[in-house]
Amino acid sequence: MKLGKGKALIGMVLGAASPLISSASEEILYPRPNIIFIMADDLGYGDLGCYGQEKIKTPNIDQLAAEGMKFTQAYSGSTVSAPARSSLLTGFHNGNNRIRDNLPHGIHLQPDDFTIAEMFKKAGYKTGGVGKWGLGVPGTWGLPNMQGFDYFYGHYNQDQAHFYYPDYLWENDRLVLLQELVIIDEVGKIVGNRGGENRFYTHDLFTEKAMDFVDRNKDNPFFLYLPYTIPHFSDYPKDTPEHFIVPSDEPYTDKDWPQIAKNYAAMITRMDTDVGRIMAQLKDLGLESNTLVIFTSDNGPYQGVPTPNEFFNSNGPFRGGKRDNYEGGIRIPFIARWKNVIPEDTVNDKVIAFWDMMPTFADIIDYPGKIKTDGVSIWPDLKGEQGEEHEYLYWDYGHVRETFMQALRYGKYKLHSTARDGGVRYELYNLEDDPGEKINLINELPKITEKMKQLMNQAYTYSEDYPREIAH
Repeated sequence: MKLGKGKALIGMVLGAASPLISSASEEILYPRPNIIFIMADDLGYGDLGCYGQEKIKTPNIDQLAAEGMKFTQAYSGSTVSAPARSSLLTGFHNGNNRIRDNLPHGIHLQPDDFTIAEMFKKAGYKTGGVGKWGLGVPGTWGLPNMQGFDYFYGHYNQDQAHFYYPDYLWENDRLVLLQELVIIDEVGKIVGNRGGENRFYTHDLFTEKAMDFVDRNKDNPFFLYLPYTIPHFSDYPKDTPEHFIVPSDEPYTDKDWPQIAKNYAAMITRMDTDVGRIMAQLKDLGLESNTLVIFTSDNGPYQGVPTPNEFFNSNGPFRGGKRDNYEGGIRIPFIARWKNVIPEDTVNDKVIAFWDMMPTFADIIDYPGKIKTDGVSIWPDLKGEQGEEHEYLYWDYGHVRETFMQALRYGKYKLHSTARDGGVRYELYNLEDDPGEKINLINELPKITEKMKQLMNQAYTYSEDYPREIAH
């Protein structure tokens, strides 16, 4: 078995399942781990107990944090779904990303895009994806099986992921029909809800398929990408006040809460229960000590249905949410657990982002090939050491909209640029003193502002797919 190398952790307890030690070099030799990357959809920074949530029960994810490392300054690749996923899988921030916005849907991953899954596959891993894809549809190069995944089950089209009782899902290149009952009116139009009898809740199916993938590959090194679709709001049915669809509002049925809040909380607790099931499976299969599990969210909480966000304070101490480049839209929960390798119950304030995952995983599996990325490896940090720092982090949003927003973090400062109708408005915040981005320092720090404008220009590469010129 090929082994990756790393320095010993101070105070690490070495047991039977611990990494091996080379007596010649006194280096720890880490067997290449399985990696499970679990990503919620629109889960806010403040929606988990380990990040301060007091109403929603998340004991299993909280246990991940207690047994691993919780990052407090982790960032998504984008404030919306598709570019966040593209950033994660290809290792680039949105200034260099292939997919930079949710629309138009004609932009998909291409043959020359190199994904994390392709890297793992070249390294001899079995690769699986279950859940929400959003980076290509049938007839394009952007399908997961063309981007390094041996197995995929779920939604190709991200808009279809808004339905929790859909008519069908995809399993590799096979369309799997889920419902037998379709209600048709007298003129032949499909009416009623899209899910017929509502027998198959997609989140439950995703968990079963993910656990099946783990079981089938327990004797191989594997990479499992599990982008869940909850707690994203549902587009259907539109004539009900809930918007967050879940088979049961337990364990919150008897709470004196708005129904929409009960449903939102139940979705998160349902996901938490399934995270617990996956962790129990790893333990039962003897894989617990050789599996890195990461839990995170694709972006901040949805603001279009405000009740859950306000009721649960989903964005925590931050301003804004999904579709914002403010911290509430891009600052995300991020937890990593690998027994006997990642120090337990550790809080890490390092600034990290989705585009760091490509070099991190390459480091962990000792990938011999060259990779192109905007990221830096956080593998040293996961072991309790000090890794490389970013010079800056960059985001943008609105390539296909009237308003184009950019943001750049440089040390403790965050610069926002909002372009509309030929004009540009700037905001500058000191995140160390003002994490809620309330005090605009744009007129007080001209030198810092100018430096960060230059870095914005440096970060942004023109794309013919998103033909927007910028100037600072």
